[in-house]
Amino acid sequence: MATALREQGAHTVIAPLVDFAPTSEEERLIEVLKLLESGHYDWMTATSATVVDVLAHHNAVIHPNTRVAAVGEATIQAFSDAGYQVSRTPSDENHTTAGLLEVWPEIDTGEVLRVLTLRSDVAKPVLTSGLIDRGHDVTQVVAFRTIGVPASAHIREDVESGRINALLVASARIGREVAAQFPKLPPETIVACVGPHTHMEAVAAGLRHSPSHQNSAAKRALIETVESAIDQSDMLD
Repeated sequence: MATALREQGAHTVIAPLVDFAPTSEEERLIEVLKLLESGHYDWMTATSATVVDVLAHHNAVIHPNTRVAAVGEATIQAFSDAGYQVSRTPSDENHTTAGLLEVWPEIDTGEVLRVLTLRSDVAKPVLTSGLIDRGHDVTQVVAFRTIGVPASAHIREDVESGRINALLVASARIGREVAAQFPKLPPETIVACVGPHTHMEAVAAGLRHSPSHQNSAAKRALIETVESAIDQSDMLD
């Protein structure tokens, strides 16, 4: 997204506001990873590339008979780079967790599948719920936590002064961090959220709306550029 915005003439600043931390379910994670290695699960799902890092950290491998269903270009690429074949992905037209459920024929045959879902602590279990509703045996484990990290003093100064005049909020967790770390945004600062879930959570956390008339040309250019570059996967399990 930063590259696409720069190509449109924007000066972009990347400010990490979240990081990943070990799970609070470490013993359970180790247990299911042993089952994964043994071939206990028919399928494994993932919506974050960090899942591959978790597997590598525990020296765990996916049994050849266990197939992988993944959402997100970065997630799919991470599994491929690690040497795993991804058997099911959403369509380009609806590259979301809900979209994956629509193009996954094996889950609608009536056979009860054993599925392992490794996810973040902040991911909403949309994919898990869809599989459970179809009668499948789903094991969901929090494989890692997403934690907030403070923005640098330089970033805070530039945001509060209005020198950074647009904030792109790419996930619900980041939206909550923006709301907490930048409580006094200048009224002219544009706030753009990626996706309705991110927008809803950010507003609930106290992040204000940008007025509809404010900097309309700049907002439209920002939105169009982001839509052309964003990986459409949800921050959802």
